[in-house]
Amino acid sequence: MAKERKKIIRTRIGEREITEEGIIYFSRGLIGFDDKRDFALIQLSETSPFLLLQSLEDPGLGLLVADPYSFMDDYEVRLSEAEKRILRVENVRQLAVLVTVTIPPGRPNETTLNLGGPIVINSGAKRGMQVPQVDSKYPTHFHPAND
Repeated sequence: MAKERKKIIRTRIGEREITEEGIIYFSRGLIGFDDKRDFALIQLSETSPFLLLQSLEDPGLGLLVADPYSFMDDYEVRLSEAEKRILRVENVRQLAVLVTVTIPPGRPNETTLNLGGPIVINSGAKRGMQVPQVDSKYPTHFHPAND
């Protein structure tokens, strides 16, 4: 068995160790960060529903993300055939869906999930893409506390 090579990365929450297998490549970057392509998902704690999608190129760029299904059951993401090819999708079970989270300082009850621009990751191929949902029935700023 090959030994996994580990790498120390800097984040806004301190240094973290990741494996090369943990690097997710975004061929188009993320909206507003088109030039950032390599990211890692970092679990904040064992009990937190939130993860940090951390840029490997910019230690200051880490997006708080969450699995939307932890907060709602009926969320659907539509992918075009071109997006499926870019993500190298062979089976939908390979896909993980994440949404960005905003928690205003000192006001956690006003937390919102961005359902209009989900991040889809093919965990097998280590490919990711932000997929804006055009004409979505879901709000861009979903308040899980109000559900």
